[in-house]
Amino acid sequence: MDIRQKKVLLLGGWGLVGTAVLHKLNEYKPSTVIILSLLKSEAKDACDAMEKLYPNVEFIPEWGNIFVRESLKNLSRTILLEQEETRQQLLVDNLETFTDDILEHSFLYQLISKHKPHIIIDSINTSTALAYQDVYDSYFNLKTAIQDERGSIPKADVEKLLTTLYIPQIIRHIQILHQSMVNNKTGIYIKIGTTGTGGMGLNIPYTHSEEKPSRVLLSKSSLAGAHTMLLFLMGRTPGGPICKEVKPAAAIAWKSIGHDEIKKHGKPIRLYDCPPDQAETITSKFRKSGQQNWVDLNENLKSVYIDTGENGIFSSGEFETITAVGQMEFVTPEEIAENVILEILGDSTGHDIINGLDNSIMGPTYRAGYMRHQAMEQLEKLKQVHESESVAFEILGPPRLSKLLYEAHLLNKICGDLKCITIKDSQELQEKAEKFVKENEKFRSHALSIGIPILMGDGKTFLRGPEVKIPTKHESGSMDITQNQLNQWADGGWIDLRINNLIRWSDRVEQIIDWVESLPKQDTSSQYVHGSQYWDLDQPLNIGKVVAWIFMNEDQGIRFKR
Repeated sequence: MDIRQKKVLLLGGWGLVGTAVLHKLNEYKPSTVIILSLLKSEAKDACDAMEKLYPNVEFIPEWGNIFVRESLKNLSRTILLEQEETRQQLLVDNLETFTDDILEHSFLYQLISKHKPHIIIDSINTSTALAYQDVYDSYFNLKTAIQDERGSIPKADVEKLLTTLYIPQIIRHIQILHQSMVNNKTGIYIKIGTTGTGGMGLNIPYTHSEEKPSRVLLSKSSLAGAHTMLLFLMGRTPGGPICKEVKPAAAIAWKSIGHDEIKKHGKPIRLYDCPPDQAETITSKFRKSGQQNWVDLNENLKSVYIDTGENGIFSSGEFETITAVGQMEFVTPEEIAENVILEILGDSTGHDIINGLDNSIMGPTYRAGYMRHQAMEQLEKLKQVHESESVAFEILGPPRLSKLLYEAHLLNKICGDLKCITIKDSQELQEKAEKFVKENEKFRSHALSIGIPILMGDGKTFLRGPEVKIPTKHESGSMDITQNQLNQWADGGWIDLRINNLIRWSDRVEQIIDWVESLPKQDTSSQYVHGSQYWDLDQPLNIGKVVAWIFMNEDQGIRFKR
């Protein structure tokens, strides 16, 4: 994509890599760059610095936490967890069903909707931001209460544990990100990711004061991998932006070198001393609080440092160790920025991991396609021998698939072919469908036994077995039924005999027939995968073909990469 006169949103623009990206980006003269950082001061400082260097570009500061809703974006993690109202809001936003309300109140959605960027560059260290919430620490806070059968587990601690679960957070983030970009027609999204270990393996010697390899560090790597796979899926979704990820596998350095007060988490490190004559005696127990025999020296630690941006301030010894050949080594932010910009411009740097996955995965094969025909033939023969319908078992998972297959099977039984469905009056179609269901125990029992209820034509009565797939097991055991809710259940996993649903089926079939009949009769080329020979309108309705058409056209669920 051409960057000139485009609007660019840079997530994490104050950081080390973000700053390098800004310098490289502005060589290509975008019209506007929105710089987002966690803190207002960071975003404004980054904009001020860039305005001095690139006066012909408009810089707009934005700030806040993109992983929460807009009303919570400026609150610290500590405050979010300590307040019951905000803590429970986090649970709803990350663990409940993804709704328009969750999407529209998300800060990320509002940010993208406000600016409608053509390009989004994401240099936030997402894996660190989420994985370092540390689910293990939350577990240890609950451990005593869990082990004590007589004790009660504090509700707030349980809620805090649930808010640290990484996978629900990254899934919700991707759902919001993707829908925001689709709604606002973002052209390209490029992520600057991480391996979590600076390119090292399970033998990485750096820990967080626990076992080696550090489970906290491996959590970061696990999340980084999950993040990449979700971006891989996003890149294979029609209608969305071009999706890329550059994943440095080394330490990233550096921002500055100097001598000053050393700060940790924004606070100076206080200097203390413990005179030898005040030494504590080792006993059978160690108390973290100690005997407090230390002396406050009333000054803060000052030293020579190298600032590696988001990775923190390192001493000379630390930097020399981790960047040694055979350790993490390092890559400069400018090299990362160069690859990011080249990927946006369409060059193949060889460092887009999404493209690498696309090119290295095993996709559908010729052999499988050739043998599919044999499998279908064998299935059809066995169905005839055993007088078995073999419609759906609900083992594959999606109740909507089972519901659609059974509805298509029902129409096949009462009509026989596609054209018949469009010829019959909808009232007659409904009467025949309901009559078939009432008279055919085998049809009823197979559907009901796999958890697919049958909603009768009156919309007030339904048939069911002991298990019902929709509503899901996560919903409460008893709930009020509204018309809207009933419609959602019927669409998601109930065989629906109401007249509106049969009219909907008639419309679907009419679209298929119209499309097939619109094809040029003289065209015998390979242009149409699902052409007139595929449908063969004179043959009985094929339930698998029809439901696949619904998923590809009505549900927009088509695979477009092979």
